[in-house]
Amino acid sequence: MAWFKEWFDSPYYHLLYKKRDDKEAVDFLTQLFNNLTIEPSAKLLDLACGNGRHSRTMAQLGYNTVGVDLSPNNIQIAKQIKSDLTHFFVHDMRQVFKKNEFDAVLNLFTSFGYFVDKNDNIQTLNSVYENLKPGAIFVQDFLNAEIVIKNLVEKETIKRGDVVFEITRTIIEQQIIKNISFEVGQETYEFSEEVTLFTLSDFEQMYQKVGFKIKHLYGDYQLNTYNPRSSDRLILISEKI
Repeated sequence: MAWFKEWFDSPYYHLLYKKRDDKEAVDFLTQLFNNLTIEPSAKLLDLACGNGRHSRTMAQLGYNTVGVDLSPNNIQIAKQIKSDLTHFFVHDMRQVFKKNEFDAVLNLFTSFGYFVDKNDNIQTLNSVYENLKPGAIFVQDFLNAEIVIKNLVEKETIKRGDVVFEITRTIIEQQIIKNISFEVGQETYEFSEEVTLFTLSDFEQMYQKVGFKIKHLYGDYQLNTYNPRSSDRLILISEKI
């Protein structure tokens, strides 16, 4: 089984990452939508939505939002959001969801670069392109590869309640591999996360193949200018042409 199918569908994934900052998501998306002048009537697709953290914010801002994710458990949690503006489905982001349907697709929090077959990344971007209306916007929020390599934390211990997560990180052939191990009762669990360290140049080449035109680059959730040597994130704003 691919690592992301197993790990993202595990309850321990949500336990490890339960302290993600909802206020940061609200502030980021509010400022982003103001900058992009996305109309109130816009229909948005939250691609690889997880348990709906960002979808919830989009709905709170008044947007009709569809969230899709490969994990049935994630979608089950997301469907607990009480809003007439949110709709959630189990879906593989490599496949087209609804052709020419959306005014914007958002792929947030490094939800990309998971695949062993590099063609799957292009297939994902092609599907995003097909999901969008002509002239619509694609927002891709990815890690900044240069900073990840420079500031790599090789070992880390994180405690969540009674569970102690032991985490190691290595970089092998342009992939950052995070191994996660922990014990619950008498049972030992091991999971991994494997993400390709795409640079801006990599994205430019992939986008050119697919047909996206990059309009803006941001380097953090406060929308400061992207600097490969210092920015926390690589946030690409592109247009379907």
